[in-house]
Amino acid sequence: MEELNKNGQGLYVLMIGVHGLIRGHDVELGRDADTGGQTLYMLELVRALAAHPQVARVDLLTRQVIDPKVSPDYAQPLERLSDKAWIVRLPCGPRRYLRKEVLWPHLDSFADHALQHIRAVGRIPDIVHGHYADAGYVATRIAAPLGVPLAFTGHSLGRIKKERLEAHGVKPHSIEAQYNIDERIEAEELTLDMADLVITSTAQEIEEQYGRYDNSNPRRMRVIPPGVDLSRFRPPRRDDERPVIRDEIERFLRDPDKPIVLALSRPDPRKNIGTLVRAYAENAQLREMANLVVVAGQRDDLRDMEKGSRDVLSDLLLAVDRYDLYGHIAYPKHHRPDDVPELYRLAARTRGIFVNPALTEPFGLTLLEAAASGLPIIATDDGGPRDIIGYCRNGELIDSLDATRMGEVLLGAVANSRRRHRWAKNGLRRVHRRFTWQGHAERYLQAVIRVLARRDKQAAPLRKSRLPVIDRALVSDIDNTLIGDREALQELISRLERAGGGVGFGIATGRRLESAVRVLREWGVPMPDILITAVGAEIHYGPRLREDMGWQRYIDYRWDPDALRLALRRLPGLKLQPREEQRRHKISYYYDPAKAPPISEISCLLRKHDLHANPIYSHQAYLDLLPVRASKGQALRYLAFKWGLPLDRILVSGDSGNDRELLCGNTLGLVVGNYSEELEELRGRRCIHFAEAHYARGIIEGMEHYDFFGAIRIPEE
Repeated sequence: MEELNKNGQGLYVLMIGVHGLIRGHDVELGRDADTGGQTLYMLELVRALAAHPQVARVDLLTRQVIDPKVSPDYAQPLERLSDKAWIVRLPCGPRRYLRKEVLWPHLDSFADHALQHIRAVGRIPDIVHGHYADAGYVATRIAAPLGVPLAFTGHSLGRIKKERLEAHGVKPHSIEAQYNIDERIEAEELTLDMADLVITSTAQEIEEQYGRYDNSNPRRMRVIPPGVDLSRFRPPRRDDERPVIRDEIERFLRDPDKPIVLALSRPDPRKNIGTLVRAYAENAQLREMANLVVVAGQRDDLRDMEKGSRDVLSDLLLAVDRYDLYGHIAYPKHHRPDDVPELYRLAARTRGIFVNPALTEPFGLTLLEAAASGLPIIATDDGGPRDIIGYCRNGELIDSLDATRMGEVLLGAVANSRRRHRWAKNGLRRVHRRFTWQGHAERYLQAVIRVLARRDKQAAPLRKSRLPVIDRALVSDIDNTLIGDREALQELISRLERAGGGVGFGIATGRRLESAVRVLREWGVPMPDILITAVGAEIHYGPRLREDMGWQRYIDYRWDPDALRLALRRLPGLKLQPREEQRRHKISYYYDPAKAPPISEISCLLRKHDLHANPIYSHQAYLDLLPVRASKGQALRYLAFKWGLPLDRILVSGDSGNDRELLCGNTLGLVVGNYSEELEELRGRRCIHFAEAHYARGIIEGMEHYDFFGAIRIPEE
């Protein structure tokens, strides 16, 4: 990681695209349903942003795949795209290549690795941008604790997919089993709720797609159409060499000089290839006048493909045989990325057209590529094609389900050479005018800068988290530790402020969040970077108090609060505390040691009932039941791992039994002078200092004992 730029000026943009196969060269577009136009969009956007003078660094975070079935390129942790742009591959579940629908259980781990990457970079991004629902979810897990804006691009949305599948007769339980659609929709709702900026390609997306979501807010949405790489996509020239892909196409065709009707897409049912083939086959004049070329991804053996892709291509081959299209249609098994521009130019050279018959098309980058290559376009009357054809005036919209009319429109486009020439000329001129990546990046950055400026103008400006850049931290209990001596507390706060941004500050308390925030304000304590509350059952990040939902899922293991309360309801000496003290992952009791059974007997009783809880006894008066994975100490270790901060650079201070686990282990432990007697057993341990001074004065004493603001002195064994 030494080669990563740590001192660049300008914006640092963090892009996230979890699924599919992403690399900077020979992009395997169409290889499967997960490696499509979204992949190309992200790569082109990253490159365009990195070329902008206002940008210092762009990272594209994606999944690391170590699988002999795919290229070893996808196993490389880092791939440099330019001096300012990187693809960063992080672990996300099993090493083997998985389809996106089964990645959901691993996204929290991916987010934790992302935070460690940010720490390695040594700079907090200015904005985090998630692409598709899975990366949107990851972005919420990153942007919230960092305190930075969140941008989102859905590309396609779960509610729309679910509605269309149901309209085609697919049962809800089948949709859920195949696509995990409910989890995807919930992730989209969460991301839209937290997003500061939503980037869409068309106005239709805002109105007809995002508008179906409860958390849709058009005021936070910006329409920024993608660009096209004009250095790759251009009209044919007389001095062009014969492209290799031409031989592959012509071996299918009886008369290869006829105009080509070109379709280029993934073998996905939504791309509606079957209707296009029927439209061509059932129009005798069109078959006589033009050839049909269908480039639908890559394949070696149909039997090895995913079911959806296999079905699409099987139906294509059956249709060729049914309509006896041999000699009239080409359907190559393979093509290289460099063949794609040549395919457009080959169709343009034959005075052909490009067709996109998809059932739905959020944007349609291939339409821009075709237009930039001098090809007129015929496309579905949906989403992006409406905007592109409406602006470029370079083609006609079609009903994607009306095969007869589709064939008539295609015939008219091929037969009317004068109109075809006008369409080609219009598209070429207007694509250059509006749809460039340089222009897209410029509008994108304008939207981002407006978001950053809006946050800066808030009544209480929100600061970014310091967690990725700190190299040490103080984590303290509140009651009888941090507070109790106002003069000493102010001195402690001053020392922390003078130490600068390299020193983090957190609290770990038995109080619930609302109570902790209130008492901190009453004592004039600045909002901490981390708040571990409810005896370790909850973790939040200041200043916006965003909850760490990954911790909630982690500690939910074998937690059954109703059964726990039922098992203890008749025990003497135990009384439930008021409702406001109860939390989702904490059951709180008043504990009378004169009447109640010892804690060890309570633990034994729970085990006999096959119940699982972590009992926390403190101040000889309180008993809290937490999930077996939850405690202040476990929460601290979770955070240390998540943010990449060694435990021996964290000074923890406490005064009672619920601080015991926090103090033990490799942390720099500190017990203030006014401690509760249940901590006496810790005296004499190597990394636990018992201060003589009380409250915050004791914390200051501990800082001096460990040389906390200096080299940090760790006692020898």
